[in-house]
Amino acid sequence: MAAIANDWLEPLKPEFSKPYYASLYRKVKEEYTNHIVYPPAEDIFNAYALTPLHKVKAVILGQDPYHGDGQAHGLCFSVKKGVEIPPSLVNIYKELHDDIGCPIPTHGCLTKWAEQGVLLLNTVLTVRAHEAFSHREIGWEQFTDATIEILNRQDRPIVFILWGRPAQMKERMLTNPRHLILKAAHPSPLSAYRGFFGSRPFSAANEFLVRNGVEPIDWAIE
Repeated sequence: MAAIANDWLEPLKPEFSKPYYASLYRKVKEEYTNHIVYPPAEDIFNAYALTPLHKVKAVILGQDPYHGDGQAHGLCFSVKKGVEIPPSLVNIYKELHDDIGCPIPTHGCLTKWAEQGVLLLNTVLTVRAHEAFSHREIGWEQFTDATIEILNRQDRPIVFILWGRPAQMKERMLTNPRHLILKAAHPSPLSAYRGFFGSRPFSAANEFLVRNGVEPIDWAIE
């Protein structure tokens, strides 16, 4: 696994010495040795690398990485350029267009969001190829919960965008009144029409940031 090397390291350091993390590390190493696992090992902590703690303005929570070939690269909902845009991201782009008028992007790489301070965090950071949720409950949830707790303690306004029930279960951890919580149905085709479409998260996030003196996010993907 690639190491976390920026300002996430200090607050996360206590996690690395806990028994669950030693077990998680062994399990993940074993999985990469014996199976095809996504994302590539060097991309596991991409969300942290591309969005340092001090830059986080917004958080979008996903579940686990895409399990298809060549899709996952360490950012929730994002795929590498040249990969077909997955259905949930197609719906995110539709809402982006309807909300703030952005043109529908031609690729699914969300690195631009991450580099502006949108932490694109899955609650589980690895998955066995073609086996959704296969790395659930091996320890990642404890690690990403620690990440959410660190964010909750930040004394500055942060927007938490929670799509779908698994993400919304993290709301109980978000107790800081300085933050904004936006909730909606998951953008999956199975649920998008039950409250994701029309939820206008992108404009709501930017209105909150501007109101609090923070530069808004340029959500447009070229």
